[in-house]
Amino acid sequence: MKTPEAPRLTPDCLSSDQAQTSARLSPQASHMDKNTDPELTPVLSDGDDPPRVFPDPMASSAVSQELGEGDPSSLSTSLETGFGTSSELSPRIKEQELPENVSLLAEETNRAELGPGETMEGVSPEPALEDEDSTTWNYSFSQLPQFLSGSWSEFSTQPENFLKGCKWAPDGSCILTNSADNILRIYNLPPELYNEGEQLEYAEMVPVLRMVEGDTIYDYCWYSLMSSSQPDTSYVASSSRENPIHIWDAFTGELRASFRAYNHLDELTAAHSLCFSPDGSQLFCGFNRTVRVFSTARPGRDCEVRATFAKKQGQSGIISCIAFSPAQPLYACGSYGCSLGLYAWDDGSPLALMGGHKGGITHLCFHPDGNRFFSGARKDSELLCWDLRQPGHPLWSLSREVTTNQRIYFDLDPTGQFLVSGSTSGAVSVWGTSGAGHERKPEPVLSFLPQKDCTNGPAP
Repeated sequence: MKTPEAPRLTPDCLSSDQAQTSARLSPQASHMDKNTDPELTPVLSDGDDPPRVFPDPMASSAVSQELGEGDPSSLSTSLETGFGTSSELSPRIKEQELPENVSLLAEETNRAELGPGETMEGVSPEPALEDEDSTTWNYSFSQLPQFLSGSWSEFSTQPENFLKGCKWAPDGSCILTNSADNILRIYNLPPELYNEGEQLEYAEMVPVLRMVEGDTIYDYCWYSLMSSSQPDTSYVASSSRENPIHIWDAFTGELRASFRAYNHLDELTAAHSLCFSPDGSQLFCGFNRTVRVFSTARPGRDCEVRATFAKKQGQSGIISCIAFSPAQPLYACGSYGCSLGLYAWDDGSPLALMGGHKGGITHLCFHPDGNRFFSGARKDSELLCWDLRQPGHPLWSLSREVTTNQRIYFDLDPTGQFLVSGSTSGAVSVWGTSGAGHERKPEPVLSFLPQKDCTNGPAP
């Protein structure tokens, strides 16, 4: 399958004719601080947290009917009253039938107890359409994972330096990390992994690129269409305190572009969350009660502003994480105000508002079927699974230890069969997702302790 051509960022150092014919962006200085960041010329174009909203359970049946009858492309009808209780909301999502997922693997090791959590019974598993070129993934949890390699010398040169997470590149070729020293690092996989035959020893991993931010990094992400075979798509975005949003070249480590957001006082304000749209044409950024949408083809300050809270209704607080559905034209936003919101991709109109976490939301992840998504929060021991067709309450919950305000990431494997999460105790747990809806308290199929410290970024 060919990768769609990515929108190219046009630097201000080129004329319009040169920009159109340029195959690559001209790199800018890689070392950056808040006072010297170059901004690319834009193309001109046109608080406080309220009580958490818990949707009315009686609305679930009505929502399910609308989901079954709706047209997936019809997202133009706006809600009359914006946000409210779920009985007033009308999610415009088409129900999809999903094929049966692969059954859970038989042997389970080191099972952990789960805390209390709401579940929904009688939910049948449904699978997504299979691609002809899809890869078959087989897992065995009959034994603990084998340690292959790591990186530790890189982070021991400074006192109190620690990792804050890691993210696989979309093509699986490399790993992006964030750490307390405000440096983004890119690691290639150990070359021994590409050799045939069993390898007894792997060398310590060393970063091939370092990208220095000016202050505490709030969020970072890969370009959604990134492919190492296409250098023009190989870049990452990052946001740090009192700095613009930076776009870094993943081949050279140079700064390629910047996006600037300003508040009502015309002061530069930093984004707290970042997410590229699935087609790569837009960069969605979370701010206080606001999502700003930048065009990836026009770096600068021009953006679309989408308020999430207005007239004392909606999703308040800082938008701390954003995720797109892989099958529906919508995205989900998590807030430090402990709420979850669903919005139409095209115009940002609100679809649903949900609450169920005890702490501020720190991470969201959609299932490949596009109908379910997962949410986690700080100082909250539950991971919640939601169904877009019945958003009145969580489908089921999983238990993990989260006792700090850190982002403790979790993720699904490429097939969506298993969910992996770390914890503040260091334990990594794996749950099967195909049969969890039938169990009141799903237990992990695997749990192990890779280190005696916080594990905040497992990425299958």
